[in-house]
Amino acid sequence: MKILVVGSGGREHAIIRALLRSAGATELLCAPGNPGIAADVECVDVAADDLDALVELASGREVDLVVVGPEVPLVAGLVDSLTAAGIAAFGPVAAAARLEGSKAYAKEVMEAAAVPTGAWSTVEGVDEGLAAIVGYPAVIKFDGLAAGKGVVIAADEAEAREALEQFLVERRFGDGQVVVEEFLEGEELSLLALCDGERAVPMASAQDYKRIFDGDEGPNTGGMGSYCPVPAVDEARVAELSAIVHQPIVDYFAAAGTPFHGVLYAGLMMTADGPKVLEYNTRFGDPETQAVLPRLRSDLAELLLAATSPGGLAGRELDWDPRFAVTVVLASAGYPDSPRLGDPISGLERISAPLELTCAGVADGDRSLVTAGGRVLN
Repeated sequence: MKILVVGSGGREHAIIRALLRSAGATELLCAPGNPGIAADVECVDVAADDLDALVELASGREVDLVVVGPEVPLVAGLVDSLTAAGIAAFGPVAAAARLEGSKAYAKEVMEAAAVPTGAWSTVEGVDEGLAAIVGYPAVIKFDGLAAGKGVVIAADEAEAREALEQFLVERRFGDGQVVVEEFLEGEELSLLALCDGERAVPMASAQDYKRIFDGDEGPNTGGMGSYCPVPAVDEARVAELSAIVHQPIVDYFAAAGTPFHGVLYAGLMMTADGPKVLEYNTRFGDPETQAVLPRLRSDLAELLLAATSPGGLAGRELDWDPRFAVTVVLASAGYPDSPRLGDPISGLERISAPLELTCAGVADGDRSLVTAGGRVLN
């Protein structure tokens, strides 16, 4: 099976590493990839958001399956375009990817599907947002895509006003409304599931750390590290949680006529009142993928292809390595606000098994790899 992976980050590198272990994958391509990924597979210089060029690439190279990593091309409709061209694609169509593309829409879907979540409201102005907050701390979320940086936990009115002004006045992430949400207390949990339009097959549990500094301090990021599995969440508990947070969403989209294929990521808070969903992503999480996939013993290529067919995952059970996996993110100086680019990267030759390096925001420099993004190495 010839597979094209779309994306250029550590998540895509981890997907490729897992596919390299799959007997079902005979040839791998990545677009656009990065110099670290290029050490493992062929990379083609086509941007992840250039939908027409990606369809042309997949068609011209006679690709059997396209695996879409990032959220932007999913929300833009890459899977729709590939499917229309007769190319199998792992990921949701745009109508289902909107679950990640709009936090307000996700809340509406959760309510319709009876998925537990925190109290919320949408606002379009600073004063309206402040009036909607019933107590502090409060959670303030930009409605659209923000690369994991569109969530602020405001400790008081001053912080809430600053966040609302950034999102609604300064338009830090562009035009869009804001979701003001109840602050939930408990342990966070990341739970991913492979979906075939009819059912959700949960993967191993993981936990990620979003704050930039040690001790859970500083602003939120796209994720600074993760581990898998979470000791308190065994396979039986994973199945119970998936029935609460994954399957109702799959059923909702099936009934709406836009079956959900791909990965459904549920970010949960395990509260005293039970699990509640903080957010949904419609793709593999980053950096959770870098901790989850190294433990997967099942053939990932076969699973991803099966998920593109209605009911294709029926009877599938996932096999896992019993050991733990931990991933740590190395980020550029200045991340997340203004990462410094072009710094040389050294010491990679000292990494050896059982450690595994995946590359994210890297580029070729004169004598070595250099930083080319916020999150650089995993």
